[in-house]
Amino acid sequence: MTTHPNNPKNCANAIVKMLENHGVTHVFGIPGAKIDSLFLALKHSKIELIICRHEQNAAFMAAAFGRLTGKIGVCIATSGPGVTNLTTGLATATSEGDPVLAIGGEVPVDERLKKTHQSLDTTDLMKSVTKLSVEMVTPDQVGELMGNAIRVAESGRPGAVFLSLPRDVSLADYPGDVDATWGKRLPMGPAAKSTINEALDILKKSKRPIAILGMQSSSQDTSDALINFFKKSGIPYVSTFQGAGGWVASSSGATYAGRIGLFRNQPADKLLDQADAVLTIGYDPIEYDPSIWNTNLSRPVICLDSIAAYQDNAFLPTIELIGGIGESLDALTAGIVTQIDSAFMSAAKVAIKEVGDTLEEGKLMNKFPVEPLRLVYELQKQITPDTHVALDVGSNYIWMNRYCAADQARKVLVSNGQQTLGVALPWAIAMSLLYPGERILSSSGDGGFLFTATELETAVRVGAKFVHVIWDSRSYDMVGFQEQARYGETAGVTLGYYDPVKFAESFGCKGYSIKSADELPDIFEEAFKYDVPVLIHVPVDYSLNERLMQDVAQSFVN
Repeated sequence: MTTHPNNPKNCANAIVKMLENHGVTHVFGIPGAKIDSLFLALKHSKIELIICRHEQNAAFMAAAFGRLTGKIGVCIATSGPGVTNLTTGLATATSEGDPVLAIGGEVPVDERLKKTHQSLDTTDLMKSVTKLSVEMVTPDQVGELMGNAIRVAESGRPGAVFLSLPRDVSLADYPGDVDATWGKRLPMGPAAKSTINEALDILKKSKRPIAILGMQSSSQDTSDALINFFKKSGIPYVSTFQGAGGWVASSSGATYAGRIGLFRNQPADKLLDQADAVLTIGYDPIEYDPSIWNTNLSRPVICLDSIAAYQDNAFLPTIELIGGIGESLDALTAGIVTQIDSAFMSAAKVAIKEVGDTLEEGKLMNKFPVEPLRLVYELQKQITPDTHVALDVGSNYIWMNRYCAADQARKVLVSNGQQTLGVALPWAIAMSLLYPGERILSSSGDGGFLFTATELETAVRVGAKFVHVIWDSRSYDMVGFQEQARYGETAGVTLGYYDPVKFAESFGCKGYSIKSADELPDIFEEAFKYDVPVLIHVPVDYSLNERLMQDVAQSFVN
């Protein structure tokens, strides 16, 4: 058997060098024969290679890096099923604005049309879940395709890109310059001055303006611009589940009225209904369907974003401010003049007080299994300024998004596009790698937890530290309570029991199982002292979920 030592001049090493030059610090993946040259190159690089237990979870971790840093997160997988396993993670990243570069191994170019192991047209497969999907078929294309893919992933509305790397191309010498400005990011300027002036005129005339902050508003790059805009304009705002939340108000003195999403029945929805002009900032309709919040309402809508709006019967903006979000906000701030009705401002303050009053109800809820508001109340107390939160999808996701606040940009991660189950634990691992020494709190239902729970082994191996709370209803409850509302009965939602404490211990982690609501404060305090991942199993009584559905029309049940 002939051995092939790592060749520093080959395309695999060139790719790794380009990633280093772009500031990539971690790569997530699972090895295989068609991508092994890239793993060998990574072994000899400054980049930390994180071996995962499933390619989907590698994509989730890369997406968390992308969302939190604004630069590409990177995941790699071998050909065939290795690449197909990336699909859900890449679809989630693209839907939710996370820059991700995925590289998939492929059989040699001369075997692409043969019936050979793991031969698959992954480039076409990935086109529907990425912003760009191409194959490197010659060595001289490597720099070009890497640079263009990185730019596509990070520009406009960020998302995932996919590069297919045939094995023979990865092993061939790279003829180009690895230190050229491949993927160099270019700054965007503000929206056109004419559109800025039109928007300013609408906001000046409005008596009841409101802003909707979407997921692209929560980037750290735009935080100062957001704070300055709301400090000067005084316009009240609401946010989607992943939009910039209460931290903007605490820094600017503006009035935050709470979150909107999923069901049109929140205090913030009532305020939104009263508005006579709406300014959306970094909002994507996938976050909260405009047919739910903007149907049969005649009022101007101003869309401020990095890309043109995706037009909808219920979302045809009057003015579009297309450019860098922070830069466009600065341009608005320079000329903003408002005259907001005092009654509308009072209504905004009432809305957020109602949210706070509801959360306070949890303080006195002592039933067991634990009621959701009590659990949210205790979790909220754990969220300090240095705490990062990852939320999975499920009934827990609705309760936490409505009532759980964070103090800084991107301190809470949620899947608010594809609503993908299983993201919380991989995201918690990524957060721990990005923010060593800071508090990481993640949360999921008992169903979603087992989607990705094998990554506990990865977490222990790489030294990740976090506290993960399992809301246990022995069911897919988010599906169940909506079925009940729609049909009067449930189907296909009942799950069985497993022991999270023994599960945790089998991976070298710490586990707790709650026996009463009053145990929660002390167990949380103790859990954050451990240097290994901690699972806290909380049996939950979701009978209060009927409150989530109050005043929701059947046509708005998702």
